[in-house]
Amino acid sequence: MFCIEYNIMLSLEFLLTLNSLRIGSAFYERLLKYFGSPEAISSATTSQLLKIPRVSTFARELPQALKEKAGEKELIVAQKYGVKIISFESNEYPERLKSIFDYPLVLYVRGNIRSLSNDLVIAIVGTRQVSVYGQIQAERIGYGLAHYGFCVVSGLARGIDTAAHQGAIKSKSGKTIAVLGNGLKYIYPPENKRLLDKIVEQGAVISELPINTPPLKINFPVRNRIISGLSLGVVVIEAPLRSGALITADFALEQGREVFALPGKVDNPASRGCHYLIKQGAKLVENIDDILDEFNIIITEKASCPLRSAQSLSPDERVLLSILNTSEPLNIDDIIDQTRLPSSLILTTLLTLEMKKLVRQFAGKSYIRV
Repeated sequence: MFCIEYNIMLSLEFLLTLNSLRIGSAFYERLLKYFGSPEAISSATTSQLLKIPRVSTFARELPQALKEKAGEKELIVAQKYGVKIISFESNEYPERLKSIFDYPLVLYVRGNIRSLSNDLVIAIVGTRQVSVYGQIQAERIGYGLAHYGFCVVSGLARGIDTAAHQGAIKSKSGKTIAVLGNGLKYIYPPENKRLLDKIVEQGAVISELPINTPPLKINFPVRNRIISGLSLGVVVIEAPLRSGALITADFALEQGREVFALPGKVDNPASRGCHYLIKQGAKLVENIDDILDEFNIIITEKASCPLRSAQSLSPDERVLLSILNTSEPLNIDDIIDQTRLPSSLILTTLLTLEMKKLVRQFAGKSYIRV
């Protein structure tokens, strides 16, 4: 028994050493084909490694990394930060991810590792420069998918990613996975610390990058293949024509995943990426039914509303709710113009409706009905 566990540990340390040099599964397969076994790779000299085309840098770095016990040191750091590491050889590694080209050799995980084995996984991605409309829709779709048993995957970035995660965790048993473009030592963006902690409670935060890797711009496009690779499909909500969200959509197409896009305003540059995808054949999404239909999932229940009934609302509350909608915020000045009620009464009533979770406030004293 000790021998088996010892060999598994040695294998993980070796894969962590390769991962520290940014070696993925595609190159690892090349090495195995040439040398025949992990043991032969680890014992190869620099001159032997140089016989493989285009590996001059790696040939110098691998012997040094093995000598410095990079994999063993990474395991120690992981334990310090409460991070679990699984390799592609582990039963806990998600099978769907293993089917993509150049899947990660290892995954660093904080949270419930069983979240990675969920069969129903959908990614939601989009711009960081999110509009109120995009934020509302990402949160709405994230919540709806989580409510019906999907695990929502995104990248914890500002904007659409954040809203999608927030929507998922608002569902009572919602599961969500954040795929980071940095090591798990760092929280990026830093304002999402509380959200990250909540995701750890209700899902998992993962990365393929060594724990001490800072949030460098070069790492984010590459991690998008993991977001799509974990998923049955990718939903794009607000994305310019040149954006990380469209990179994720491209990965999804290459991996044989479904691509969905939510339409937006025609004069909003952040809608152009979604409209482009729809023109190219992506499925247009108005609500989660459009996503569920694609996977032949039928909803038989009626979603119950936990909010107060109309009978419990005051006349002033009913008036305000009647002029607010669920997609476009209404400014306080417009509310005053439309209701002709005193501003002090309107502000007090809106605060009451916020406390009842029937109204939500945005920047500039704008409000929507929830």
